[in-house]
Amino acid sequence: MLTTRLGLGAEARAIILNADDFGMCHAANQAIAALLDEGRLDSATVMVPCAWSPEALAFSAARTDLDVGVHLVLTSEWSNYRWRPLTPAATLTDAGGYFPRTVREVEDRADAKEVARELEAQLDAALAAGVDVTHLDNHMGSVYGMETGRDFLAPVLELAARHGLPFRLPRISEGLQLDAAQLQRFEQAVAAADAAGVVIPDRLWTHAFELAGEGTPQEETYEQVRDAFIAMLRKVPAGVTEVYLHPMADGDELRGAVDYGAAKRGYELRLLADPVVERTIADEGLVRLRWRTLRDLQRLGGADA
Repeated sequence: MLTTRLGLGAEARAIILNADDFGMCHAANQAIAALLDEGRLDSATVMVPCAWSPEALAFSAARTDLDVGVHLVLTSEWSNYRWRPLTPAATLTDAGGYFPRTVREVEDRADAKEVARELEAQLDAALAAGVDVTHLDNHMGSVYGMETGRDFLAPVLELAARHGLPFRLPRISEGLQLDAAQLQRFEQAVAAADAAGVVIPDRLWTHAFELAGEGTPQEETYEQVRDAFIAMLRKVPAGVTEVYLHPMADGDELRGAVDYGAAKRGYELRLLADPVVERTIADEGLVRLRWRTLRDLQRLGGADA
């Protein structure tokens, strides 16, 4: 168990509250920068190819006391707001020159060498901007091979190992609802991370991306979202669990950028600032960790299980 290796004890229930999609838009930057500054988030990850990433990178470079990683991007999912690769990469783009909208398209078409070059360019851009990068993760799960079985974990793990960065890959498969073939690939991925010396968390949790009943009279309320999130926190088991969210300021900019889910993004911003959530974390005795702590363990040579 990772908590043991971190000196917290086998029974410790630790969480990392991470915000994905930093840099996607100004609404994301407003929310995430404030939450990081107030200590309501433990970390965030920047989408370097996005139009608003310079603002997120500048903030992160000025605040190296905060934990900011790179949200490795191979997809661009929205209809009216798109982003492109940093490198010339014919197999990573659609007819418009943007990253494809779906993970399936990435798995079907992407050349592994172009993937490796692009992901390295995204990390290099963050480092060149002055960010003290603490970890790596992946937008929409496009490197995991969950659609077709064709993954891009080898270049990701090589990149993470070379730079001494932990990576978002859960060690424990419980609750992931994998079929036999997926489970075998999952176990091989965990073994590959260990072999590369890359630290990974024990579990990876989140909640539904969209509101239940979105756009209908039965649309989920904030209180229902909060109650479900609190129930999830109460179930966190021993070990290190990353809980990732997408907090953003719900307004005209966000609603113009995304096809759905704007209200949920606003609710997640409220969740992380909600005293009821904060009290639940304290009452449950959950230990809040930073990705920097995992990075320190990896760089000290403690990555193997």
